[in-house]
Amino acid sequence: MNKFMQGITAGMLTVGLTMAANVQAKTGYVYVSSEKDHVVTVFNADGMDKVTEIKTSERPRAMKLSQDGSLLYVACGDDDAIDVIDLAAMKVKQTIDIGEDPDRFDISPDEKFLYASNEDDGLVTIYSLEADEKVAEIEVGEEPEGVLVSPDNKLVYVTSEVANMVHVIDVETQEIVQDIVVGNRPRRMELTPDLSELWVSNEVGGTITILDTETYQPKAELKFAPRGMRPESISPVGMVMTKDGKQAYITLGGANHVAVVDTATHKVLDYILVGKRAWGISLNKDESRLYVTNGKSDDLAVIDTAKMKVIKSVPAGRVPHDVVVDH
Repeated sequence: MNKFMQGITAGMLTVGLTMAANVQAKTGYVYVSSEKDHVVTVFNADGMDKVTEIKTSERPRAMKLSQDGSLLYVACGDDDAIDVIDLAAMKVKQTIDIGEDPDRFDISPDEKFLYASNEDDGLVTIYSLEADEKVAEIEVGEEPEGVLVSPDNKLVYVTSEVANMVHVIDVETQEIVQDIVVGNRPRRMELTPDLSELWVSNEVGGTITILDTETYQPKAELKFAPRGMRPESISPVGMVMTKDGKQAYITLGGANHVAVVDTATHKVLDYILVGKRAWGISLNKDESRLYVTNGKSDDLAVIDTAKMKVIKSVPAGRVPHDVVVDH
């Protein structure tokens, strides 16, 4: 075979493998972690019928899907573990000892490292997925929660609930390079698709701090006022942005609503009434559906993003926390 044909064959093989990976990734399932039932509930996205429950370690919360869609990582706080679920077998294949009370975590873009916040110890644990071992622990502020790895794999952002800070960690040196004061009890973070802004949800402050990623200075602060809700009930936590970066959806916790925000103007466009204590949030791949876990009404709300309203609500176990969508 000549070099030209070898190149074509290799290219076709690459395309074929990519297509296969994409097919594998779209299982058509929605996954919800239940803190009190210690399971991940699996739903078929077409009709939101319950498919199965996957038993996990104690108190599953944050979840993340591998890039090829074959694995689901689940932080289990009461067992100090990250469970790795084989989605083909629908069962836990590995339990990683990650340290005290892992709250949230993220995985590097190359999927070589996992970064987890250890809430009780005030640490961020770095775990090598290749070597299958802990490689470092970094001391941060009290009660760290949110963890976000930058797409260029250079920085890790971590929120500290007690210190009211975002810590910026350099991946190469594994050291904190910046401490940024934000609002009261920061929880989660999102980067805009152009990477120019870091959005931080402040649960007790009831606000979103928007930081300039070049200067780490605040650009704006979002406040919310859904009709009929007391200010003290407004507790933003979960966030997700559309791929084009034009809109952000933010769960408002005890205010039982999702806020729809124009990211360019930093203005609230709408509020969507969901269940009690709206928390976790995720979009499907074509962004036609938005999924929200409601921790005090024990259900999952499915929102039609064109109509901006809930079209279905299904029981999702006791204290549903996080939701991951693979369709």
